[in-house]
Amino acid sequence: MKIIVADDSALLREGIAGLLERQGHTVLARASDANELVAEVAAHAAQVDVAITDVRMPPTLTDDGLRAALRIRAAYPAIALLLVSQYVAPEYARELFDTDAGGLPEGGGGLGYLLKDRVAEVADFLRSLAVVAAGGVVVDPDVAARLMHRTPSRLGALTPREREVLELMARGNSNGQIGEALFLSPGAVSKHVANVFSKLDLGPGEENRRVRAVLAFLAAGE
Repeated sequence: MKIIVADDSALLREGIAGLLERQGHTVLARASDANELVAEVAAHAAQVDVAITDVRMPPTLTDDGLRAALRIRAAYPAIALLLVSQYVAPEYARELFDTDAGGLPEGGGGLGYLLKDRVAEVADFLRSLAVVAAGGVVVDPDVAARLMHRTPSRLGALTPREREVLELMARGNSNGQIGEALFLSPGAVSKHVANVFSKLDLGPGEENRRVRAVLAFLAAGE
Protein backbone atom coordinates (compact mmCIF):
# COMPACT_ATOMS: atom_id res chain seq x y z
CA MET A 1 0.00 0.00 0.00
CA LYS A 2 1.00 3.65 -0.42
CA ILE A 3 1.27 5.65 2.78
CA ILE A 4 2.05 9.13 4.11
CA VAL A 5 3.58 9.33 7.60
CA ALA A 6 3.35 12.46 9.76
CA ASP A 7 4.95 13.01 13.18
CA ASP A 8 6.97 15.88 14.60
CA SER A 9 9.36 13.37 16.18
CA ALA A 10 11.91 12.53 13.50
CA LEU A 11 12.82 9.33 15.35
CA LEU A 12 9.26 7.99 15.37
CA ARG A 13 8.47 9.29 11.88
CA GLU A 14 11.49 7.62 10.35
CA GLY A 15 11.01 4.51 12.47
CA ILE A 16 7.44 3.99 11.20
CA ALA A 17 8.46 4.80 7.63
CA GLY A 18 11.37 2.36 7.78
CA LEU A 19 9.17 -0.38 9.22
CA LEU A 20 6.60 0.09 6.48
CA GLU A 21 9.20 0.08 3.73
CA ARG A 22 10.71 -3.13 5.08
CA GLN A 23 7.25 -4.67 4.84
CA GLY A 24 7.12 -3.78 1.14
CA HIS A 25 4.91 -0.70 1.40
CA THR A 26 5.65 2.60 -0.33
CA VAL A 27 6.04 5.73 1.81
CA LEU A 28 5.01 8.51 -0.54
CA ALA A 29 5.93 11.35 1.81
CA ARG A 30 6.91 12.25 5.35
CA ALA A 31 5.52 15.29 7.18
CA SER A 32 6.67 16.99 10.38
CA ASP A 33 3.65 19.22 11.01
CA ALA A 34 -0.07 19.28 10.36
CA ASN A 35 0.01 21.78 7.50
CA GLU A 36 2.69 19.78 5.71
CA LEU A 37 0.57 16.64 6.13
CA VAL A 38 -2.46 18.24 4.47
CA ALA A 39 -0.27 19.55 1.65
CA GLU A 40 1.36 16.15 1.06
CA VAL A 41 -2.00 14.39 0.99
CA ALA A 42 -3.29 16.92 -1.53
CA ALA A 43 -0.19 16.40 -3.67
CA HIS A 44 -0.56 12.60 -3.62
CA ALA A 45 -4.36 12.34 -3.36
CA ALA A 46 -4.64 10.09 -6.40
CA GLN A 47 -2.14 7.60 -4.99
CA VAL A 48 -2.25 7.51 -1.20
CA ASP A 49 -4.08 4.66 0.52
CA VAL A 50 -3.43 5.54 4.17
CA ALA A 51 -2.27 8.61 6.07
CA ILE A 52 -0.70 7.95 9.48
CA THR A 53 -0.45 10.95 11.79
CA ASP A 54 0.24 11.89 15.38
CA VAL A 55 -2.61 13.71 17.13
CA ARG A 56 -0.46 16.43 18.71
CA MET A 57 1.78 18.17 16.19
CA PRO A 58 3.02 21.63 15.26
CA PRO A 59 2.19 24.38 14.72
CA THR A 60 0.40 24.57 18.10
CA LEU A 61 1.31 21.15 19.51
CA THR A 62 -2.26 20.60 20.68
CA ASP A 63 -4.61 18.62 18.42
CA ASP A 64 -3.29 19.82 15.06
CA GLY A 65 -2.86 16.28 13.74
CA LEU A 66 -6.47 15.47 14.55
CA ARG A 67 -7.65 18.68 12.87
CA ALA A 68 -5.61 17.82 9.79
CA ALA A 69 -7.13 14.32 9.73
CA LEU A 70 -10.64 15.77 9.85
CA ARG A 71 -9.80 18.08 6.96
CA ILE A 72 -8.44 15.15 4.97
CA ARG A 73 -11.52 13.10 5.78
CA ALA A 74 -13.79 15.85 4.46
CA ALA A 75 -11.80 16.41 1.28
CA TYR A 76 -10.69 12.84 0.51
CA PRO A 77 -13.06 10.35 2.18
CA ALA A 78 -11.55 7.38 0.35
CA ILE A 79 -8.19 7.81 2.12
CA ALA A 80 -7.85 5.71 5.25
CA LEU A 81 -6.61 7.45 8.39
CA LEU A 82 -4.62 5.97 11.27
CA LEU A 83 -4.02 8.35 14.17
CA VAL A 84 -1.46 7.67 16.89
CA SER A 85 -1.27 9.37 20.27
CA GLN A 86 0.86 9.28 23.38
CA TYR A 87 -2.22 9.75 25.55
CA VAL A 88 -5.32 7.73 26.40
CA ALA A 89 -7.70 10.47 25.26
CA PRO A 90 -11.14 9.05 24.40
CA GLU A 91 -12.37 12.50 23.42
CA TYR A 92 -9.92 12.56 20.49
CA ALA A 93 -11.09 9.13 19.33
CA ARG A 94 -14.73 10.14 19.58
CA GLU A 95 -14.16 13.33 17.60
CA LEU A 96 -12.42 11.39 14.84
CA PHE A 97 -15.12 8.74 14.61
CA ASP A 98 -18.02 11.15 15.10
CA THR A 99 -17.46 12.30 11.51
CA ASP A 100 -18.79 8.87 10.50
CA ALA A 101 -21.20 8.23 13.37
CA GLY A 102 -23.88 7.13 10.94
CA GLY A 103 -21.50 4.64 9.32
CA LEU A 104 -18.60 4.97 6.95
CA PRO A 105 -19.63 6.19 3.50
CA GLU A 106 -19.63 3.57 0.78
CA GLY A 107 -16.08 3.30 -0.56
CA GLY A 108 -14.77 5.38 2.34
CA GLY A 109 -11.39 4.69 3.86
CA GLY A 110 -11.06 3.06 7.26
CA LEU A 111 -10.31 4.83 10.52
CA GLY A 112 -7.95 3.92 13.36
CA TYR A 113 -6.80 5.36 16.67
CA LEU A 114 -3.80 3.77 18.41
CA LEU A 115 -1.53 4.67 21.29
CA LYS A 116 2.12 5.14 20.33
CA ASP A 117 3.11 2.25 22.58
CA ARG A 118 1.14 0.00 20.23
CA VAL A 119 3.47 0.89 17.35
CA ALA A 120 6.26 -0.94 19.18
CA GLU A 121 4.16 -4.12 19.03
CA VAL A 122 4.94 -4.56 15.36
CA ALA A 123 2.59 -7.44 14.58
CA ASP A 124 -0.38 -5.67 16.22
CA PHE A 125 0.47 -2.39 14.50
CA LEU A 126 0.69 -3.99 11.07
CA ARG A 127 -2.55 -5.91 11.64
CA SER A 128 -4.31 -2.68 12.65
CA LEU A 129 -2.93 -0.93 9.58
CA ALA A 130 -4.25 -3.71 7.34
CA VAL A 131 -7.72 -3.47 8.92
CA VAL A 132 -7.84 0.30 8.41
CA ALA A 133 -6.52 0.05 4.85
CA ALA A 134 -9.29 -2.45 4.08
CA GLY A 135 -11.93 0.06 5.22
CA GLY A 136 -12.35 -1.16 8.78
CA VAL A 137 -12.20 0.53 12.16
CA VAL A 138 -9.57 -0.03 14.86
CA VAL A 139 -9.49 1.49 18.34
CA ASP A 140 -6.58 0.99 20.72
CA PRO A 141 -7.50 -1.57 23.43
CA ASP A 142 -6.81 0.90 26.25
CA VAL A 143 -8.98 3.59 24.64
CA ALA A 144 -11.72 1.09 23.80
CA ALA A 145 -11.75 -0.15 27.39
CA ARG A 146 -12.00 3.41 28.74
CA LEU A 147 -14.94 4.11 26.44
CA MET A 148 -16.69 0.82 27.11
CA HIS A 149 -16.42 1.07 30.88
CA ARG A 150 -18.36 4.34 30.83
CA THR A 151 -21.46 2.25 30.04
CA PRO A 152 -23.09 4.55 27.49
CA SER A 153 -26.86 4.45 27.68
CA ARG A 154 -27.34 3.58 24.01
CA LEU A 155 -25.54 0.28 24.61
CA GLY A 156 -27.36 -0.53 27.83
CA ALA A 157 -29.31 -3.36 26.20
CA LEU A 158 -26.15 -5.39 25.59
CA THR A 159 -25.23 -8.21 27.97
CA PRO A 160 -21.76 -8.19 29.56
CA ARG A 161 -20.59 -10.83 27.08
CA GLU A 162 -21.96 -8.87 24.13
CA ARG A 163 -20.14 -5.79 25.39
CA GLU A 164 -16.90 -7.81 25.51
CA VAL A 165 -17.51 -8.92 21.94
CA LEU A 166 -18.18 -5.35 20.80
CA GLU A 167 -15.04 -4.10 22.54
CA LEU A 168 -12.99 -6.71 20.67
CA MET A 169 -14.73 -5.74 17.43
CA ALA A 170 -13.61 -2.17 18.14
CA ARG A 171 -10.03 -3.42 18.27
CA GLY A 172 -10.40 -4.78 14.74
CA ASN A 173 -10.64 -8.44 15.71
CA SER A 174 -12.26 -10.97 13.41
CA ASN A 175 -14.82 -13.50 14.71
CA GLY A 176 -12.06 -16.09 14.92
CA GLN A 177 -9.85 -13.80 16.99
CA ILE A 178 -12.77 -12.94 19.27
CA GLY A 179 -13.40 -16.64 19.82
CA GLU A 180 -9.77 -17.23 20.74
CA ALA A 181 -9.70 -14.27 23.14
CA LEU A 182 -12.94 -15.23 24.93
CA PHE A 183 -12.64 -19.02 24.56
CA LEU A 184 -15.86 -19.23 22.57
CA SER A 185 -16.86 -21.51 19.73
CA PRO A 186 -17.38 -20.00 16.26
CA GLY A 187 -21.12 -20.52 16.63
CA ALA A 188 -21.21 -18.73 19.98
CA VAL A 189 -19.26 -15.76 18.59
CA SER A 190 -21.60 -15.51 15.59
CA LYS A 191 -24.59 -15.53 17.92
CA HIS A 192 -23.18 -12.75 20.12
CA VAL A 193 -22.24 -10.65 17.08
CA ALA A 194 -25.73 -11.11 15.63
CA ASN A 195 -27.23 -10.02 18.97
CA VAL A 196 -25.06 -6.89 18.95
CA PHE A 197 -26.28 -6.03 15.45
CA SER A 198 -29.89 -6.66 16.42
CA LYS A 199 -29.77 -4.57 19.60
CA LEU A 200 -28.12 -1.70 17.72
CA ASP A 201 -30.84 -1.88 15.03
CA LEU A 202 -28.39 -2.93 12.34
CA GLY A 203 -30.46 -5.19 10.12
CA PRO A 204 -29.23 -7.63 7.46
CA GLY A 205 -29.58 -4.96 4.79
CA GLU A 206 -27.15 -2.58 6.51
CA GLU A 207 -23.87 -2.12 4.67
CA ASN A 208 -20.74 -2.86 6.71
CA ARG A 209 -22.64 -3.64 9.90
CA ARG A 210 -19.46 -4.43 11.81
CA VAL A 211 -18.06 -0.96 11.23
CA ARG A 212 -21.39 0.69 11.99
CA ALA A 213 -21.64 -1.19 15.30
CA VAL A 214 -18.22 0.09 16.36
CA LEU A 215 -19.12 3.63 15.29
CA ALA A 216 -22.35 3.44 17.30
CA PHE A 217 -20.31 2.37 20.32
CA LEU A 218 -17.88 5.27 19.90
CA ALA A 219 -20.58 7.84 19.22
CA ALA A 220 -22.40 6.79 22.39
CA GLY A 221 -19.36 7.10 24.62
CA GLU A 222 -20.33 10.22 26.48
